[in-house]
Amino acid sequence: MSLSLEGAGLVHPNGHRALHGVSLSLERGARAAVIGPSGAGKTTLIRVLGTALKPIGVVHQSPPIPPRLRVVSAVLAGRLGTWPAWKALASLLVPGDAVGARDALAALDLGERLFDRCDRLSGGQLQRVGIARVLYQRPDVILADEPVSALDPTLADGAVGALVAASEANGATLVASLHAVDLALKWFPRLIGMREGEVVFDRPTAAVSTAMLHELYATEGRTLPVQGVEAAAPERAPNVLVLRRPGCQ
Repeated sequence: MSLSLEGAGLVHPNGHRALHGVSLSLERGARAAVIGPSGAGKTTLIRVLGTALKPIGVVHQSPPIPPRLRVVSAVLAGRLGTWPAWKALASLLVPGDAVGARDALAALDLGERLFDRCDRLSGGQLQRVGIARVLYQRPDVILADEPVSALDPTLADGAVGALVAASEANGATLVASLHAVDLALKWFPRLIGMREGEVVFDRPTAAVSTAMLHELYATEGRTLPVQGVEAAAPERAPNVLVLRRPGCQ
């Protein structure tokens, strides 16, 4: 399944223009990261893409998972739309595919939490359960809205890697909004930069310079937002991203 928008716009009831003249096209199996400062319209773009499609898996920043639900049931919910009603109801009592759910969780280092209640998990663990649900679903399109915002650098890297691996294995189109520039650079061959509801650039990752990134995030200061480290503005090499850990000189 491919994705396409032509001149898309969205204005909220309060008059705020969240998207303005957004056009983009992604072929089946394409992988793109949507980046940009806070309030750029990244989440709105993901939601607009999601409402236009049916066979999709959506990874939310805060997954809408009932707190009393067991983790295994939350993951198996990824395929409820393909199961008959009797199987879906029976699975609430006896999980219909515990092995499959455990495999999806294991890819995110959560296999041992299979039968825990979701209200016993941290915010980061719930994010990974939401990702596991999409991995189990195996959709044609994966839309991820800040899927690793609550994870530490190591877990975030592994979770994004799991989404990319699922996309490659199933030929699924993957679009992820990310605030961490380093994750976008590492895992995605295409970057879509947004600011104030508009697409500033849409290029192969190799064609996006550090100068372009700093211009995109100019409203957030001299450093680029990355997962666990800060990206400092280079003084001489405009195409080299210099990473510094906070507190280090």
